Amino acid sequence: MSKTQNKLPMVHSPPTDTRQDEIPANLPALNSMTRRELITTGGKLVVAAAVSSAFSPFTINVTAAPVKTLSFWQFYGPGGQVSTQSKWFEDCVKGWNATHDVKVELQYIPNTEYMNGSKLQTAFASGQGPDIFIISPGDFLRYYNGGVLVDLTPYMEEAARKDFFPNVMETRIVDDKIYGLPMEVEPMAMYYSVKAFKEAGLSETDIPKTWDQFLELARKLTKGNRFGCLFETTPGYYQTFTWYPFMWQGGGDIATKDGKGSAFASPGTVQALKFWQDAIQQNVAPRNFLGGGAWDVVANLASGYCAMQNLGIWGVSALRENAKDFEYGVFPLPLPPNGQPKTDLGGWAFVANAKGKSPEDAAKFCVWALGSMQDDSIQRIVDWCTKAKSDISPRKSALDKATAEGGYSIAAMKSFKDEIFPTGRGEPRVPPEVYKAVSDAIQACQLGGADPKHTAEEASQRIESFLAGYTGAPLR
Repeated sequence: MSKTQNKLPMVHSPPTDTRQDEIPANLPALNSMTRRELITTGGKLVVAAAVSSAFSPFTINVTAAPVKTLSFWQFYGPGGQVSTQSKWFEDCVKGWNATHDVKVELQYIPNTEYMNGSKLQTAFASGQGPDIFIISPGDFLRYYNGGVLVDLTPYMEEAARKDFFPNVMETRIVDDKIYGLPMEVEPMAMYYSVKAFKEAGLSETDIPKTWDQFLELARKLTKGNRFGCLFETTPGYYQTFTWYPFMWQGGGDIATKDGKGSAFASPGTVQALKFWQDAIQQNVAPRNFLGGGAWDVVANLASGYCAMQNLGIWGVSALRENAKDFEYGVFPLPLPPNGQPKTDLGGWAFVANAKGKSPEDAAKFCVWALGSMQDDSIQRIVDWCTKAKSDISPRKSALDKATAEGGYSIAAMKSFKDEIFPTGRGEPRVPPEVYKAVSDAIQACQLGGADPKHTAEEASQRIESFLAGYTGAPLR
């Protein structure tokens, strides 16, 4: 997913109803001449006009074609709810428009319509999709399989391709071709309230390393109207995103390594389903949340509604902007018996519409903005990840520069960069049908009290059945 603004999340939660029709592969393309072609053609007409006027009474008037404008859909600006993030997008587009004939125009789509609604999918289904837009890895296959993503690789320098971290790019590449350029990386961790710890007689030395220790600590921290911990309970891509690391820690996975069969009915999957279920059944985690969602750290952790919260790195900037005096800490996700440290690397990426007005110019914009070795492209990522927001840079050069500038100097950011990010794996890209099977399993166990083993087996059968006839890009 995705993953958040300070007030609106960069969540990985497209609409709950994921059984929407796939994007038609035969969406009509809008063909038009490039500006260079227009200039060249126009020049010939002007010459013809001059010759004609010398030998005949006829005059040919040539009218310049209107400047082509590409639409850029996203949920940040102009005029988004977080001014620093809106300004970053506005400055990015202004920088391009000042030096290019083909212009880009931002179109702000409210969060509820972009991530939790169907506006983007509906636009593509009707052949009216934006020229440039942003997507999370979790929804990558919807658009790739629909044939609407441009291969960005031809427009990138080799050095720039190598500059992106492999574990960040793995779910944006098909057949060694890059179809999305990430602006950020958003690993998951646990946040805790220093005040709540102190009230319970706890300190940093009590930070849990295992699931059992975590639940025991959550029981100690549950008091009055305060819950010990908080996990996402709303079905959606964001919920599955936040749950995946717990499955991976125990060796579980969605699909086999070749992506052709289900691997969901494994002990790692079963114990992860049970862990989230235990938190609810032991009454140390709530069924509901406060504020905008379970990603909202200010409304939930800072308000005292919970003492620990499963959250991504975006929480650092949210607290920095909206709860400056709140004392908190961050620690890696606790582990099951014999588990391995894992986190989920989410984040949004710029993509170009292969069926848009000018796919080539849209692709060039994406690369200019985020995928060039030019100083301004690198600095743009530095500014987004450490100034406009709080993220890990998806590029090595930008991470080094941001570190040198002090962007990861505070304790929370340093922990994410040095301890949590290295354990990350790219957010899985799965077709909507596979996502739905996983989401239903989480919901059935977490809130419905279903048997984790039986539920995992049923979901695995659904996944296996779908993959038997699947012909799209590989899941892994």
